[in-house]
Amino acid sequence: MAQTLLFNALRAAIDEEMAQDPTVYVLGEDVGHYGGSYKVTKDLYQKYGELRVLDTPIAENSFTGMAIGSALTGLRPIIEGMNMGFLLLAFNQIANNAGMLRYTSGGNFKIPLVIRGPGGVGRQLGAEHSQRLEAYFQAVPGLKIVACSTPYNAKGLLKSAIRDENPVLFFEHVLLYNLKEDLPEEEYLLPLDKAEVVRSGKDVTILTYSRMRHHVIQALKTLEKEGYDPEVIDLISLKPLDFETISNSIRKTHRVIIVEECMKTGGIAAELIASINERLFDELDAPVLRLSSQDIPTPYNGTLERLTIVQPEQIVEAVRNMVAMKV
Repeated sequence: MAQTLLFNALRAAIDEEMAQDPTVYVLGEDVGHYGGSYKVTKDLYQKYGELRVLDTPIAENSFTGMAIGSALTGLRPIIEGMNMGFLLLAFNQIANNAGMLRYTSGGNFKIPLVIRGPGGVGRQLGAEHSQRLEAYFQAVPGLKIVACSTPYNAKGLLKSAIRDENPVLFFEHVLLYNLKEDLPEEEYLLPLDKAEVVRSGKDVTILTYSRMRHHVIQALKTLEKEGYDPEVIDLISLKPLDFETISNSIRKTHRVIIVEECMKTGGIAAELIASINERLFDELDAPVLRLSSQDIPTPYNGTLERLTIVQPEQIVEAVRNMVAMKV
């Protein structure tokens, strides 16, 4: 086992896949000489050369379209978005081309494409650099959406995403890059469609993902001292949702709280609530509760920024109130 930072775990995943498969290449702004905004591609340019670690112009729609075309012809591109919010400029390419060409070609083409990069609310990055795009793309057919949350799952999931024959949107949180964790020396892969039960419990199911996993873990310290026994599930796969794991938990706890950094209106939690009510309404002893970000552009001011997203103390209060509800 070796202790590894999350950004280095991602780098190791890319390096390993590039070493064993010559069709894998990286492209994006500043991924080559500079080594990427958060150093995920550091030194890969020297190792693999400029044709496999390709610095692009500031033209997201153009280089995303180029990557999709190269995937159609047998390559396995990894797009790094300098900030995931910038990929809104390539929404047409991602939705109409990457998401649909395998279907509209009658299966004649595969789209082995990974689109990855930093997103989420950082620390005073301003509204345009604090985007959470997972809900934007959730409705697009043909895409897989994954949100990593630890160095261990970041590496295993990214390796699986690179090997997948479909386009995968791979969300990394800007504030998680410096997380440390012991990683196995041997190769491992993780499934792209499975949630992780972080903590087993019986009182309430807490569904979360990405950075909010760690806010929930902070809340657990207080909740456990107070005698509460929540079950915590990191969704990891946002499309498709792992409803088997979710259902098994709800049938045990009969209560659900969803904690997300996505905006409340039309967010991941909104889809989860609809699906839970459709499939498991009779299992619920209380209405599903969602704790989501405020529906406003993220303020630059640090104090206001903190107020827009869910904090551990809000999670603690939500669990107290839900468990106290009379059945």
